[in-house]
Amino acid sequence: MPVALGCRSLGLMVVSRSQILEEIRSCAKENSGRAVGRERFEFLTGIRETDWLGRYWVRWSDAVIEAGFEPNQMQTAYDDADVLRQLVELTRDLGHVPTVAEMRMRRRQNPDFPSHGRIERLGSRARRIALMAELCEQDQRYCEVLAIVGSVSEDESHSGDDEEHTAEVSRSQDAFVYLLKSRRHYKIGRTGHLGRRAYEIDLQLPEKAKLVHSIRTDDPVGIERYWHQRFADRRANGEWFLLSQLDVAAFRRRRFM
Repeated sequence: MPVALGCRSLGLMVVSRSQILEEIRSCAKENSGRAVGRERFEFLTGIRETDWLGRYWVRWSDAVIEAGFEPNQMQTAYDDADVLRQLVELTRDLGHVPTVAEMRMRRRQNPDFPSHGRIERLGSRARRIALMAELCEQDQRYCEVLAIVGSVSEDESHSGDDEEHTAEVSRSQDAFVYLLKSRRHYKIGRTGHLGRRAYEIDLQLPEKAKLVHSIRTDDPVGIERYWHQRFADRRANGEWFLLSQLDVAAFRRRRFM
């Protein structure tokens, strides 16, 4: 059995990418050469999801592949918490509670996303929204999603007729991918309401953030992903990056994408 790194008990150490990969390989060696699932890995090593999610990988299967293994079928099975987390992240990407069509589209784009049948096992749309709100209240990473799901009225939660229309209106409106600066770090994010988003970020930071530049786009998810991937090696944490002046200049050259 792999030896836990003890980073939590020390309270100081950050588990490195290479350490996690080595632990994945060590666990696999004890598991007849097959990579273990996320929950089993945490139990064996003490390395939590928060140690790698968003820092090194966005999915456990990505870490398994980088370690040199094929994700097994058990790793694509979801418990309710996994399904809710995926729904919350899709809501964050879209800026609104996803429609059935949008969930199915995400499933086609990403086989790791749960099927609509699995999502329906959580209950009605109203119940799913309530569960998503509970998750967002418990996890500060999703504070901006709480505002989205919290704004959905009870009538809207139960309504299926207006769902597609609401999504169509949202898709037809341009949004922004922005670059904010706070001290040495830059945040690359997206919003449909630039001024409000800057204000919300200011409330979360000890020092006022400065809006450096914004790009107007009809594809905020794709354009944000492009910049995140372009500056992946400069990522500090989450959506925050350590950028050079050349990096900033490259971003500022774009007004529309």
